[in-house]
Amino acid sequence: MILGQISYLDCIAFLVFLAPQLLIHVGIFETAACGLQALPFLLLQLPFQFIKERCFTRREARSPFCQRASPFQDIVIRCVRYAFAEIPASIGKVFFSKGVALPFFKFRMLRHGYLRSSIFWCEVNKPDFQGLWVISDETQKPDIVIYYCHGGGFSMASSYFYLEFLMAWVSILKESGYKNPALFALEYTLVPEATYPTQVQEAARGYDYALSIAEEPSRVCVGGDSAGATLILSLLLSLGQKPGYREKLPGFGIMISPWSAIISPKNRDTPSDYLNANSLHQYGNQYVGSQASHDDPLVSPGRCKDLNWWRKASPTHGWYFLYGSEEVFGPETRDLISTLKKSGTEVGSHEEQGWIHAWPVVKLFLCDGQEARQSGLRSIVLAIRERIN
Repeated sequence: MILGQISYLDCIAFLVFLAPQLLIHVGIFETAACGLQALPFLLLQLPFQFIKERCFTRREARSPFCQRASPFQDIVIRCVRYAFAEIPASIGKVFFSKGVALPFFKFRMLRHGYLRSSIFWCEVNKPDFQGLWVISDETQKPDIVIYYCHGGGFSMASSYFYLEFLMAWVSILKESGYKNPALFALEYTLVPEATYPTQVQEAARGYDYALSIAEEPSRVCVGGDSAGATLILSLLLSLGQKPGYREKLPGFGIMISPWSAIISPKNRDTPSDYLNANSLHQYGNQYVGSQASHDDPLVSPGRCKDLNWWRKASPTHGWYFLYGSEEVFGPETRDLISTLKKSGTEVGSHEEQGWIHAWPVVKLFLCDGQEARQSGLRSIVLAIRERIN
């Protein structure tokens, strides 16, 4: 099930679902204060910057993303850039929460003529982990299982916000020739409610759940974006230290814009990306907490330079990395890919020119036309088909 592009009507609906959740979880005064603080940006800075760059700046002098972006994409990313830098995580968390994301997804379905999802999905609520289970046919055993961890700086987002992306992924897997593809998306605890190693421990329990369904580790593909990719990398490094680790290694790994080094001088703002280095530093310190070091390879997998450790930790059929040429994490991602290649592990990568953080997810929501919207997911599925037959 692949829905059409986001419209301005969808944006209005999203705000309708968001408003009561902000009042419930944040309160009227903090919400109003945040709104008032954003007014100068929305009324003055945003239109001024937008018009200046798109109308009075030579195309080759614009930011790489602006050169390629439609007006709608440009406006949305400018707003997200402001929000990531200026809006507290306690408010940002509500934007991507189940209470907003799930009714928005159902609205999108109705707008496209679906009274119910054509792909089965349900919540998984275990005592020590939670998540979403998505499968083409719930009555049959899956022939491939994707285990996914979402991004959000460890501070916000949820699997429900990614539900449309996950549904599209399963649909394209089915279209590519798998008989009954399935996906389990982990709903891990966000900071400040918990810090490392809680999230990695939850990722390990979720992975065991995915393995129990797939039965054969070679039929499991692990994946994640941003902080979620970090959890997957940390999970596999921890597996590589355990006896009998080869029996649990997945068949393949898909890394979308991994946050491989939690605190790094190479994580710097770019003119195109919506991430903000200072906010990342704050969120990263919250995730690490007081009991760990951000240089610990199990916290910052990019800090692991032990090639033998990576050989032990890597999926049996290697990795595939996707990231944007203009994103904050670009330099550290290139370093990690280089390290993995030195270890002798098979590594494929796709650096999308002119694009930004987590571009396969961003494109599905913001691009016009299905070819552009699905380009990231189709690249992912093609890589999976080449490694897991």
